[in-house]
Amino acid sequence: MSIFDLFKQIETQKPQPTTPPTFMIVGLGNPGEEYKKTRHNAGFCALDALAASLGVSVDRAKFSALVGTANLAGETALLMKPLTFMNLSGKAVAEAANFYKIPPERILVLHDEISFAPGVIRIRKKGSAGGHNGLKSIIASLGSENFPRIKIGVGQKPHPDYDLADWVLGTPPEEDRAAIAARHPDIISATRLIAEGKIEEAMNRYPH
Repeated sequence: MSIFDLFKQIETQKPQPTTPPTFMIVGLGNPGEEYKKTRHNAGFCALDALAASLGVSVDRAKFSALVGTANLAGETALLMKPLTFMNLSGKAVAEAANFYKIPPERILVLHDEISFAPGVIRIRKKGSAGGHNGLKSIIASLGSENFPRIKIGVGQKPHPDYDLADWVLGTPPEEDRAAIAARHPDIISATRLIAEGKIEEAMNRYPH
């Protein structure tokens, strides 16, 4: 990176809010370069896109996660990428939620969904884990299913006998990755609406 690139990066990054977070946005995934482009990291990728749109970095180590804060829809939002690996995501989420006294209803989770085709998104106010280990961990740690989530379709297994871990930890083909990335602007817009308390509007505007 040249000195000019560094100055440009500094200029585009906005100062982080000084008031405590009142809203959390959690992208689910696994840390490490080897997992970066896998299906299971769709939540991490969406959170990175959101952070870039807000001009902030999610790079401070806290609460067993990488975090950043941003002004979003009049709220101070904590952006989080747990470093606990998917199956223990709830540890990081609960640490931050307890510290800032943020209720489950104000914790938005972005996660991969194998039931939907790549690029399909669904917004839900609450619900069960549906077999997703990251959600299962968050529900157990918070003691509640009442948190909103944006499900990001990454495609179904090619056949029922295909190993689930191999599928979610696999790298999707380029066309699937492009289809998922193409929905990041919609995910960002939906996130803003949810932060404003307009989840019904978000659900109606982005039904799939």
